[in-house]
Amino acid sequence: MTRTRPPAPVDRHEFWVRSLRGWDIGFYAITAVAAVPILVEADSPGGALVAGLGLAVLVVAYLLLGRPGAIRGDVRLTRPYLLVLVAVLLVEVSVANLGAVMLFVAYSQIWFFSTTRLEGVAWCVVLTVAFATALVVADPSAVAEPRALLGLVGQAGTGLVFAIALGLWITWVSEQSEERAALVERLGAAQAELASTHHAAGVLAERARLAQEIHDTLAQGFTSVVMLAQAASAEIARDRLAPAAERVDQIEAVARDNLAQARALVAAFGPPELESGTLADALDRLATRFEAETRVRVEVDGLDGLGAVGPEQAVVLLRAAQEALANVRKHAGAQAVRLSVRRDGDDVLLEVADDGRGLPVDVVEGVGLRGMRERVDAGGGTLEVGSGPGGGTRVSVTLPTAGAAPTGTTATAGTTGTAGTTGTASPTGATGPAARVPTGGTPAGGTKEDA
Repeated sequence: MTRTRPPAPVDRHEFWVRSLRGWDIGFYAITAVAAVPILVEADSPGGALVAGLGLAVLVVAYLLLGRPGAIRGDVRLTRPYLLVLVAVLLVEVSVANLGAVMLFVAYSQIWFFSTTRLEGVAWCVVLTVAFATALVVADPSAVAEPRALLGLVGQAGTGLVFAIALGLWITWVSEQSEERAALVERLGAAQAELASTHHAAGVLAERARLAQEIHDTLAQGFTSVVMLAQAASAEIARDRLAPAAERVDQIEAVARDNLAQARALVAAFGPPELESGTLADALDRLATRFEAETRVRVEVDGLDGLGAVGPEQAVVLLRAAQEALANVRKHAGAQAVRLSVRRDGDDVLLEVADDGRGLPVDVVEGVGLRGMRERVDAGGGTLEVGSGPGGGTRVSVTLPTAGAAPTGTTATAGTTGTAGTTGTASPTGATGPAARVPTGGTPAGGTKEDA
């Protein structure tokens, strides 16, 4: 069973300190007003002198004990001051009946200096009993009659009840004020912590986004440069300068493309491939360049009927195609690749399939495929990776282009791991006007680990 932790006791000290200036003004004003009738009404000049000295002692005690104790929250100062307060009240009542006016100061300061309700009630009782006793001592004949005694008890009791009720109410108000102040402070701290958490999450998300962009663009471009440089070296070793020069031209083209990608990342622009054309144009250029660099035959299908695609969806589909072809280059050992795209209602289906070695059983999912999944999921689509019907690897992406919610799911057909392609490869040849036939060279190949 879960138990709710009781709220922590409310410290009223801060409330009183914040209102100290008002209490100062009230104390000095009431004491000054009460001093006049007390001194005038005193029984004798000696009584007036005693009353005046008593008020002076009270003011000095307030300055030396009461006020510093209130600021520090030190009962070693406030409790002695309350004793002085009660004693001065007894003196004032003894020399002048109007000394009872000081009860306004006494009752209010009792609740000001008390640290708990019980202490406040106890001091009120002590003060009331002392006040009644002083009246009786000063004028015993005033309570000689039972009716007079009853009147005194009623007067003192009424004052006591009123003082306790008012003190408890003021205490409740102070506690509510402190609770609200503490709540506001906790709320501010929670908001600051939440803002810090959101900032940290935003930094991590942006870092992850940049890492994925670099992997999908610059890293793949550098991989192409390395492979093309190796191919050029092999051609030079065979004294085949013309093919080597062709590879050098391709290296320059890839390097320029990487430079454009880097500038786009720095400027926070979209992919350069989509800046100057549609998604269909970008996919067509991607297939053309892949075929020229790898000498792997690429069949492209469905670009003519693709139509307009939103910029965010176009980025996801283009990056998915780039990653799938990059994995074909590094891992598949394929002779042919089929890249197809088509519409199915509001969805766009992208498939990349190769006729290579297929998915090994011990494959490890790497950064590329993981990033592809995250992109597709964020776009509200689905990603499937598996073996094709006739062998090889198939990657298929289904992405909504209208009303997409970023709650997509990812399904894996067969063993997940190396990103291959989607659809069925066409190893024997490609039909249709979009088919490309390489001029020669070696098939793409590589290791089992996914990029």
